[in-house]
Amino acid sequence: MNRFSFHNPTRLYFGQGTLDKLKEELPKYGKTVLLVYGGGSIKKNGVYDGVIGILNELGQTVHELSGVEPNPRLSTVQKGVEICKQEQVDFIIAAGGGSVIDCVKAIAAGARYEGDAWDFITHKAPVKDALPFGTVLTLAATGSEMNNGSVITNWDTQEKVGWGSPHVFPQFSILDPAFTSSVPRNQTVYGMVDIMSHVFESYFHHTTNSPVQDGFCETLLRTVIETAPKLLEDLESFEHRETILYSGTMALNGMVSMGTTGDWATHNIEHAVSAVYDIPHGGGLAILFPNWMEHVIDEGPERFQQFAVNVFGIDPTGKSARETGLEGIQALRAFWTSIGAPARLADYEIDDSQLATMVDKAMVYGPFGNFKKLDREDVNAIYRSSL
Repeated sequence: MNRFSFHNPTRLYFGQGTLDKLKEELPKYGKTVLLVYGGGSIKKNGVYDGVIGILNELGQTVHELSGVEPNPRLSTVQKGVEICKQEQVDFIIAAGGGSVIDCVKAIAAGARYEGDAWDFITHKAPVKDALPFGTVLTLAATGSEMNNGSVITNWDTQEKVGWGSPHVFPQFSILDPAFTSSVPRNQTVYGMVDIMSHVFESYFHHTTNSPVQDGFCETLLRTVIETAPKLLEDLESFEHRETILYSGTMALNGMVSMGTTGDWATHNIEHAVSAVYDIPHGGGLAILFPNWMEHVIDEGPERFQQFAVNVFGIDPTGKSARETGLEGIQALRAFWTSIGAPARLADYEIDDSQLATMVDKAMVYGPFGNFKKLDREDVNAIYRSSL
């Protein structure tokens, strides 16, 4: 196990009826609030009315920014930054899923930065401060509600970049599983793929003596696998929404990765695809992750064997570690297909015409990945196997 330091300052309010916690939290930060949300689903599921009602009850001055994209764009971040500066906003509320929260993280940092937010998103300038913000989560997927990471797309340059800062942890996050019950089937599937993918990024490592971390990861994966078909049969099930929502938070709040060095190559590969084609992030991961696994299995066949046995119950008797691991990868692919996730880039009408462009974008910072360091040839091969 590696030496590590862990700190997560986000206060989590989890469970039915927790929206009222806004009444306790908001008076700590001032009287002018920016409410940020996406395409308007929060106005259909009652979240918007609930939040606005509390803001009005508290006498807050409210400004709004709607229309955050599924792959949040720099142009939307810039609009939010301008509102914060012009209106002297004290606090931001992100009401929505991970895309809204990622956008708010960039707005919060940009509001305390004199230059363009793209500077710190592309790691050219440090984040030294940020406006405080909280979240009201409506989608189980990214874990952004309890971490300091964010992904922003610059559509003008077709770049999708992940960044983070200790200054952009949410002050608090409100997670009422009932708020996720109206999420449509396809977005529910993408969210569960995203959750599992975050666990995979932590799970596939070369760190020794990590039985606790591995056990956390394997439990989360089995839980999502067991719950997914039940949830998809009853999309309004509070119990199953609750399980998946908590799994999403635990998958990427730092708990399962303490003392290990995860990979994170597949997310980088997917970012390059959705920067060019603007496809759903979870859909891209469902296509790419099994192909990354097959490409890198020889870097650690025993790790893949462990995954196959402990997560999918593959019988290893009479098989090599590699053979067992490949069966686990096939089981993953079959599971994702069974719940309706895409399997090929062709499912999004993506061919090889922009393959070189995607490789260029994935390689912009040079070779990447910790389980196996990927170069241009590796990335090209993974894309081709995913077509």
